[in-house]
Amino acid sequence: MSNSTKYIFVTGGVTSSLGKGIISASLAKLLQERGFSVTIQKLDPYINVDPGTLNPYEHGECFVTNDGAETDLDLGHYERFLNVPTSQANNVTTGRIYQSVIEKERKGEFLGKTVQIIPHITDEIKERIQILGKSGDYDIVITEIGGTVGDIESLPYVEAVRQMLWEFTDDCLVIHLTLVPFLAASGELKTKPTQHSVKALLELGVQPHILVCRTEHHLDMTIRKKIAKFCNVHVNAVIESIDANTIYEVPVLMQEEELDKVVLHKLGLPTKGTAELIEWKKFLDRFQNPKSEVKIGLVGKYIELKDSYKSIAEALIHAGAHNECKVDIKWIHSESISPANIEENMNGLDGVLVAPGFGSRGIKGKLHAVQYARENDIPFLGICLGMQCAVIEFARHELGWSDAHTTEISEDCAYPVIDIMEEQKGITDMGGTMRLGAYKCKLMEGSKIADAYNEETIYERHRHRFEFNNKYLEEFEKAGMIATGKNPETGLVEVVEIPNLKWFVGAQFHPEYKSTVEKPHPLFNAFVKASMPK
Repeated sequence: MSNSTKYIFVTGGVTSSLGKGIISASLAKLLQERGFSVTIQKLDPYINVDPGTLNPYEHGECFVTNDGAETDLDLGHYERFLNVPTSQANNVTTGRIYQSVIEKERKGEFLGKTVQIIPHITDEIKERIQILGKSGDYDIVITEIGGTVGDIESLPYVEAVRQMLWEFTDDCLVIHLTLVPFLAASGELKTKPTQHSVKALLELGVQPHILVCRTEHHLDMTIRKKIAKFCNVHVNAVIESIDANTIYEVPVLMQEEELDKVVLHKLGLPTKGTAELIEWKKFLDRFQNPKSEVKIGLVGKYIELKDSYKSIAEALIHAGAHNECKVDIKWIHSESISPANIEENMNGLDGVLVAPGFGSRGIKGKLHAVQYARENDIPFLGICLGMQCAVIEFARHELGWSDAHTTEISEDCAYPVIDIMEEQKGITDMGGTMRLGAYKCKLMEGSKIADAYNEETIYERHRHRFEFNNKYLEEFEKAGMIATGKNPETGLVEVVEIPNLKWFVGAQFHPEYKSTVEKPHPLFNAFVKASMPK
């Protein structure tokens, strides 16, 4: 059976966190550079319907797409590498699969049949895998399967892959990412974990076509031949993935290993064009050879797991390279900030970014950080809750409203300067019910935000329930905090600025989600530029 779209599956073995997402994105970038239309999707084995209700400590940030899907952070990598937006179809969870099958069963769509893992769950998985392929927009769909081969949770996904390998014989390919550890005691690279991992995959009926081997040391030909022999792959399909200093080196390393050539050969596709990576290498050169340095304080409450702020950190890297400047991020835990140590925490910073978040924990520290940045005229960027903290702090110390707060934390405060959105008031379900996805924002001419974008109207992604309370807008603007970005349909305040400061901007939306290697985000570019020593 033939199919116009080619499907590449990326599985992982031995251990988690080997970087399936980065390998998938790097391969996609190389194929895109050769002129193919490529997209990547993530299949997540957890039973949550989406990551929106997951703890950032366990799962890192929740990435939001233009169409309002709350997704895995790997979709951020896909967008940053490919410079193409993802959508709801690019992230599938076990929860969503089972939810869909159960809904069909309740509607009587299975005509009295017993609903089983095979064929009903696996059919649903295959259908989800092929949604992007059947759209006609892509030559190649890369599907990353979360978890590690051998996990109970991922078995239905591997079975679906096995079935697709038989149904679309010449149009599917499996890349298995594995680990070749170095044992210091014996001074050797060990191939046995890879052999066992491939054996586990074979027991499930799937023979990988290509092995990408994570390693701290180069794989010599002897090691490659050994892996090839014991894992039933050609020696040129044993790809070395050596530890890199930055994820942005990985496409170049994969190009040197000719991963894209091997993939195209095995899929019977022409090796049209060449993956020159001209713009990518320019970015790498600027990133690795900065002309100056800037120190940005990133204030948040999930600092222990830096992946909780993955898109922000990457957006700062993109903006730093754009400005030929190294961005040194100082990670500051908002719970640790107090009036007694604020000077110690903030001393020496060229810029302050107060991160998004939910709930009351760490909010006092964020307010102290905003106040310090405002009173010392340090360039400031507040995102989502960071913007709301800027509003609360200004109300307390410039308007004299000591009881100003957000109703998210203090329902009965005297000055609810941040309040729940009208359409959110009757909602009780937590998952996927916030204001999500891309919305229009009209910018005020002559403002810092308009200068940054050099546009009058922008579209940015949101993830929030609470908003600036327009009841107080006139008093804020009289005191010097101006609403410089608004939703033209609803009047919702999207951006606030203090014009008489060097650079002080708060954004209700999440600009970090749209920053890519090829298109660093204009707001981050402007923030980093404002923070650079003059």
